[in-house]
Parts: sequence; structure tokens; C-alpha cells
Amino acid sequence: MSTSQIASPGSRKVHDSFVPELVYFEPAALDYPKGQHIMEWVKDKGIPYRMTSSHNRITNLPGDTEQQKYKIAKRTLVVGLRKTLKFDTSKPSAEYAIPIATGCMGHCHYCYLQTTLGSKPYIRVYVNTDDIMNAAKAYIDERVPEITRFEAACTSDPVGLEPITGSLRELIEFMAEQEYGRLRFVTKFHYVDSLLDAHHNGHTRIRFSLNNKYVIQQFEPATSRFEQRIEAAAKVARAGYPLGFIIAPIIWHEGWEDGYAELFEALHQALPRDVSSGLTFELIQHRFTKTAKGVIEKRYPRTKLEMDIEKRKYKWGRWGQGKYVYPSEQAEALRMFISERIFDHFPDSTIDYFT
Repeated sequence: MSTSQIASPGSRKVHDSFVPELVYFEPAALDYPKGQHIMEWVKDKGIPYRMTSSHNRITNLPGDTEQQKYKIAKRTLVVGLRKTLKFDTSKPSAEYAIPIATGCMGHCHYCYLQTTLGSKPYIRVYVNTDDIMNAAKAYIDERVPEITRFEAACTSDPVGLEPITGSLRELIEFMAEQEYGRLRFVTKFHYVDSLLDAHHNGHTRIRFSLNNKYVIQQFEPATSRFEQRIEAAAKVARAGYPLGFIIAPIIWHEGWEDGYAELFEALHQALPRDVSSGLTFELIQHRFTKTAKGVIEKRYPRTKLEMDIEKRKYKWGRWGQGKYVYPSEQAEALRMFISERIFDHFPDSTIDYFT
């Protein structure tokens, strides 16, 4: 892939919610055009930067308390190489997770990355995308003639990083040429303009994580607003991409029926009328573990997120670990109400699952 095909971060505005306060570079990252472009952008912005031997070992971040260190880590960018090219599985969304970034600049109180990333909440991007795409091609080839799907948002929100890396556009255009390969990702950000004219060949499904205004305002700081996400979804639909929505986490709160009814009405008004037949929805009720509850309450001590174990049902997982979900009666009320709103407005769409 030529240097001219790699997006230069300085060529378009990085969204206001994420201009990192500190950047680390692995020295080898500067041997790649993408690494060089990011370094130029960092210098142009006057952002402090340091060198590091490994993107997995960032220590001595500023901050006197764990809460301060966490907030600073979420505004720290680490630029490195993805050395492990064995992809994790990503069921049921896809066969494999494709690793172009790790970590997210959003501050969603409920996010599972609170625990899965543990002590490494800083944001990592990988500049050796040719290596990553070559590895994806090998996975595709070994499964032919079956379709192999790749999820690009298992451990990050790549749209929020796209103005810096340009990696999603590369993956989209790579996957457009793969007869048996497909790409999927989900986002809470609206920075999709650089993807709209990409050659996608219908092989990439872009999904937006949506919620009602109350949930977005209370529990999703540093993400795009309700109206911005819906406007971005309409742009993606008009660009011909397969489109989907993850409604998550579905939260029971005062006025939830009005909030979710407003969400689907706004979506119906914004999307092109011919989009319904290919539209997919994934519905996920709010859930948490005891470990996550402790981490969330420490990092967001004033959160209004309801995590009362006495009001929940324990649901066992596949690996002998479980989570606290809503009691069956509440969960069924949420499922029925939201499903009815979806099919009222998008009768030809598909609900992939409710969990």
C-alpha cells in the first residue's frame, strides 16, 4: 500500500473530545508511513510525546490518585506495532476480531472495557495495518468457500480514532476486494465523513450504538450526541453501506418508554425510506458483574447507574461466570416494547438477538 493511500492526520480535524494530552511511540512505529504521519500531527499540535519500548507497558502516568491516573490514561495515545497476529474469536458478531486499536476515549460508565482492559485503559493504535490485513487474508483463505466476518470494534471504538489513523478506510477498501471476507464495526461517534466515498462493495456493515437521550447524557460522556449519531447513520445509509444498530445497554429508568419511543421515531425520520430491508438491530439489556460494579463505583463515584444486586437476576455465562441482569418480567417488557417500536418503523428489518 502506497504512502498516498494512508490518511494523514493533519489533513482533517480530529474531533474535540479526543486530542490526546500525551502520546507514546514505539521506535519501530516510525518506520511505517502511518507512524510518521501521526508523529507529524503530534508535533504540529504541540502535544507532548515520549518513546516507549512496548505499547503494552506504559507506566508512571501522571496523577496522584487512581481516579486521576485513569482520566489521564484515557487521554493518552500509544502508537505501536501489533505483534500478535493470531486473532481472537468474536462470536456471535463475527468469526474473528481484527485488531487495529485497543482502548477508547469515551467514558461510558457501564462499559465492559472497564474490567477487560484492567490497568491499561490508555488508547493503543497499530500502524502495521498491512501485516494485519495479510493475517486477515490468511483467515479468509482457510475458510473458503464460507464467508469470514471480522469485527473491528471489540476492544475499541475505531471511528473515534479514524481522524488520526485512517485505518478503518484501509480495512474497508481491503475487504471490498475479498470475495469471502466481510468487515463489521460499531461506534458511538459520528466522524464518518472520510468513509463515505470509500470503495466498500457492500462488504462492510457499519453499526451505531444508540440509546435514548437520558442514557447518553447520564452515562456516555465524551461520545457523540444523540442527534449526531443519527445524522451519521443517515449519511452511512445514503453511502450504500449495510447498516445496523446496537441498542445497548437498554436501561430501565423513569420515562424509559417515552425515551425509547423518541429514539426510534427520530431514527425513522432521519433514515432513507428504502433502508429497512437490510437493517439489523442487536438488543442488549444492561448487565454488570460484581467486579465491574466495584470498578465503576471507584472510577465514577457519582454515577446514577443503577447496580443494586437485590433488584437483579443472576444470569450464568458460558464459562461458569455470570452477570446481573434485569428480572425476567422487566427484561421481557423492555424486549417487547423496543421490538414493537422497531417493527412499527422498520417492518422489513431484522432483530438479530435480545440478550
